[in-house]
Amino acid sequence: MAKQNASRTAGLGASPVQVTIADLVRWQARANKLPTRRQFRARAALAGQHQSRFRGRGVDYLESRHYLPGDDIRNMDWRVTARTGRAHTKVFQEERERPVVLLLDRNPSMYFATRGVLKSVMAAHLAALLAWSTVRSGDRIGGFAFGGEQHHELEPAGGRRGAMRLIKPLVEWMNPPSQKPERETLATALGRLRRVARPGTLVVILSDFYHQDEELERQLSRLRQHNDVMACQILDPIEARGLPLGSYPVTDGEQQQILQLRNQHDFQRQQVQLQAAYGRTPELLRRHGCRTWVALTTDDPLDALWRGTQNQAAAAHTASQQLPGGSE
Repeated sequence: MAKQNASRTAGLGASPVQVTIADLVRWQARANKLPTRRQFRARAALAGQHQSRFRGRGVDYLESRHYLPGDDIRNMDWRVTARTGRAHTKVFQEERERPVVLLLDRNPSMYFATRGVLKSVMAAHLAALLAWSTVRSGDRIGGFAFGGEQHHELEPAGGRRGAMRLIKPLVEWMNPPSQKPERETLATALGRLRRVARPGTLVVILSDFYHQDEELERQLSRLRQHNDVMACQILDPIEARGLPLGSYPVTDGEQQQILQLRNQHDFQRQQVQLQAAYGRTPELLRRHGCRTWVALTTDDPLDALWRGTQNQAAAAHTASQQLPGGSE
C-alpha cells in the first residue's frame, strides 16, 4: 500500500503537499481521455455546443418585444413595460460558449491528509483537469477561491490561454499558506458567487464540505435556480472510512492528544461523528439537484473525475460506497 500511494503521488507531482505550474500543465494531455459529453440534463460534460435547460437565460440580450402567453415571466422587461404601459419581455441570443466556474475551498481543513496528497493538492489537480477539459470542449473556464483573508475571483475565459490564466493562480490559491487561513463558510462563498455568476453558468464545487448549515441549503437552492451545479467532495480515507482500532497521537499544530479506539463501541462512535461531519453531503447536494461524487486523497484525479462524468446513478453509488457506512 505504501508503494502504491507513493507511485500515485509521484504521478501527480514532486510533492504531496504542494503543486507547481508544471504539475498542472501536465494534465493537458490526460484531459483528452475525458468524455466531452455527459448523460444528464444539459447533455454535455463541461462541453460547448450543448442544449441547456436554461435556454434563454445567461445569454446576450438581443431586444425587447411584447409579452406573449407562455413567455418566462423571469424575462420580463419591467422598464419598457412601465414606460409603454404594455407588457414586454426580453429576448436573448444564446451564447456559443458556456461559462464554467470552479469554486475552490482553501479553508484549514483542506490542508490535511494521512495518505496520498493533501486535499488542497487534490483539488488543484482536479481543477487543472477540469480547466483543460473545459477549454478543449470550446467552453470558458473561470475560478473562485474562498477561505482566507482575501477573496479570489477569475472571470471565465476560453482557449489554452484561458486555462493557463486559471492554472497560474491555482498554485498560489491551493498551496499551503504561510499562516493559518481564516475560515469562510461555503454558504458565504456561494452567496458571493451567486451575485457574480451569469445565469446558465456551470458551477463545479471542489471542497470537503466540512461545515454545513441551513444557510448552505438556502444558498444552494438560490444558485440552482439559474445555474447547473456539480460538486466533488474531497476526503482523506480516514474521513471516509474511519480509523481501525488502536491508539493515535493527534495534534492541531499547537496541542497534542492521544485518540483511543479500544473497542467496537469506540469505532461505532467514530462512524457516527464522521457521518455527521461528511456523510450527509451527497444527499444534501442531490436534494438540491446537484450532481455529486467523492474523490479520496489517494485517488488518481483522472479516475475520480471520470466517476463524476458518468451517469448520476453510478456516481451516487460510488459515493455511497466510499462514505462512512459504505461497503468498501
